[in-house]
Amino acid sequence: MKAMGEQEKWDKLNDEITSCRACPRLVVWREQVARQKRRAYREWDYWGKPVPGFGDPHACLLIVGLAPGAHGSNRTGRMFTGDASGDFLYAALHRAGFANQPRANHLRDGLELWNVFITAVCRCAPPDNRPLPGEILNCRQFLLRELALLSHVRGIVALGRVAFEQIAAIYREKSSELLRLNFEHGRLYSLGENSPWLLASYHPSRQNTQTGRLTAAMFDAVWRQAKAELDGGQTG
Repeated sequence: MKAMGEQEKWDKLNDEITSCRACPRLVVWREQVARQKRRAYREWDYWGKPVPGFGDPHACLLIVGLAPGAHGSNRTGRMFTGDASGDFLYAALHRAGFANQPRANHLRDGLELWNVFITAVCRCAPPDNRPLPGEILNCRQFLLRELALLSHVRGIVALGRVAFEQIAAIYREKSSELLRLNFEHGRLYSLGENSPWLLASYHPSRQNTQTGRLTAAMFDAVWRQAKAELDGGQTG
């Protein structure tokens, strides 16, 4: 039997992600939102399915968020696309040189990511943006398979505490020497020998950005730090 090529593996994984119905609560919610829609998007044909990762399959930097937004990624079908969190994220990635444009509105908007892949710990939009622990656990297999395919990743930026803790847990299972890590914005951690580093950031949610808990300057500093680490830890 002929072994699958890299693109075939990605296609198979993404097909499995988008057809997943493992979490009944999330299936009901994502499909309900897709039917009822938000008035501003009543002309849209909502995605209404789990959302696969997006970006450069040979990326050195992996960005991990929490879950699709009900009227963002659940509408557009692409991570961090079509809502305020995505507006804040992609503008910062563009300023840092990781994206070709500062906006992400829909699947065919021309957005390209350079040396970056974006994913999340939960692939379905959850009620109140709060996936349950069991739902996150059901999705972990997809994140693990993405990590296996993303063989060039040297660093991970976790957007928010949940993403940070999930990544730390994955690498703790690989190394008994990895101690429990504390979430702290801008803090960089080693995940062990031959493993990527982990950089923590507040999530670019509207709640964080509108209250000033996460400012554009703070977010830009995260991407400068990530870029410096990818460049060998050199600043400037």
